[in-house]
Amino acid sequence: MAVEVIQSGVLRSVAHGFLGRKGGASTGIYAGLNVGLGSEDARETVIENRRRAVHSVLPGAMLARVHQFHSPDVVQVGNDVSEDDPPRGDAMVTNQPNVLLGIVTADCVPVLFADVEANVIGAAHAGWKGAISGVLENTIGAMEKLGADVGRIGCAIGPCISQKSYEVDVGFFRNFVEQSAPNERFFADGKAGHYQFDIEGYVASLLASAGIKTVECLGEDTYSQPDRFFSYRRSCHLGEPGYGRQLSLIGLRP
Repeated sequence: MAVEVIQSGVLRSVAHGFLGRKGGASTGIYAGLNVGLGSEDARETVIENRRRAVHSVLPGAMLARVHQFHSPDVVQVGNDVSEDDPPRGDAMVTNQPNVLLGIVTADCVPVLFADVEANVIGAAHAGWKGAISGVLENTIGAMEKLGADVGRIGCAIGPCISQKSYEVDVGFFRNFVEQSAPNERFFADGKAGHYQFDIEGYVASLLASAGIKTVECLGEDTYSQPDRFFSYRRSCHLGEPGYGRQLSLIGLRP
C-alpha cells in the first residue's frame, strides 16, 4: 500500500504532505506508517516508516525534527540537525533547501507555514498547551527573522481531533475563557459538565489574529478515522497499551 500524502492547495508550490497511517511497515496496534520513536514499536520499523515518509514528499531530503513537549518553543534548523539527538521544541523554521521539517502528532494540530517569495518555511505542533501559550505566533516571528513577511505566509492545518470527538471538562473550558472571553465560541455544549472543543477552529483563529491572511483547514478528524490516522484519545478509549504517531512534512526543493 502506498503512503497516503494529503496536500493543501495553499502550499501547492512547496514540497509538503500530511501523512496518515497508510503505507507503513508497522503491525498490530501500530499498523501502518507509525513514525513515533516514543512508542513501543520496533525502532528499526519506525526508522523504515520515516524513510518511506521522506521519500513520499521530498526524496533524498534530510528529516529535521524536534523533541516535542507541548511548549511554545521554536527552533531554527539548518542542514545539520541530528535525527538521533534533536533539539527540544514544538516548532521549526528554515530557509535551507532539501531539509524536511517533520512534526509528529496523534490528535494535536499540525500546522505547516510557507512564504514562497522569501523561501522560508515552518512547521508547528499545536496541542492545546502549545497553542494557548504562543507556539504559532512564535513560529511566525521566527520566520520573519529569516526574511518572511507575515502578509505573504500561507498556512495549512492538517489532520487533528475534531470538535465532535474532543470532549473536555469545565476546568478546561474555563482556562480558555478566562484567558480570552471570545474563546467561548470554540466550545459547544456536551454532556453534563462537559463541552466539545473545536481546536482546529481555535488554531485557525490564532493564525488569523497573528496576521496570516491565507489559512486552509483540511477538516480531517484523526479520532473517527481509525483506518487512516493514529489517535491518542481513541487508543485510550479502546484501552490499548500504546498508540502510533503520524508525520506532517514541509521542505524547500533544492
